[in-house]
Amino acid sequence: MNILIFGPNGSGKGTQGAIVQKKFGVAHIETGVIFRENISKGTKLGKQAKGFIDKGELVPDDITVPMILNRLKEDDCKDGWLLDGFPRNLAQAKALYEALEKEGIKLDYVIEIILDRQTSKNRIMGRRLCAKDNNHPNNIYIDAIKPNEKDGTFTCRVCGGELSARADDQDEAAIGKRHDIYYDTATGTTAGVNYFKERAVVIGVDGLPSVKEVSEELLKKLG
Repeated sequence: MNILIFGPNGSGKGTQGAIVQKKFGVAHIETGVIFRENISKGTKLGKQAKGFIDKGELVPDDITVPMILNRLKEDDCKDGWLLDGFPRNLAQAKALYEALEKEGIKLDYVIEIILDRQTSKNRIMGRRLCAKDNNHPNNIYIDAIKPNEKDGTFTCRVCGGELSARADDQDEAAIGKRHDIYYDTATGTTAGVNYFKERAVVIGVDGLPSVKEVSEELLKKLG
């Protein structure tokens, strides 16, 4: 089973991707890891990518797509893969799909976790880190994992520890830029998802309910 997964920052895409990967025993492929591995191994594509990264420029698709294809052909992908983090726009969606077609690699499913922009933003800005254990989930905007509150101060819902917020989670401008790209229906990520709707089985799942409810719905649709 070969899968692409999409969802805006704050939608729980990473969590749901991990659940799907474990359920179906497919390789979880992240584009960031592919870049790092190619650069550290000094591959031809890795060296080319590093040249652009060192200059603070985006790596062109004609380097990124072959790098991804090479990864999808490795042994651990024989039983299927879940690709996360690419494509991020319409042009990349077209380039990836055409490359898969040329290589005879079938794309079975495209997962789209649907969540409105304001809720996505709230979930990012609402994340809180526990000083005692970062694995304790706390989010001031999600009722199921809302931290304890007393006298206007939030404490960890699991252990009562002190909470803090990551600086990048509070950067509204940066969040806005990422969401501008994702929700763009003309050339952005959403445009890419729409492109796949005419070429593959796209499974849309409402990202608003709890993690458990979303995963149950997703796994049911994947069969």
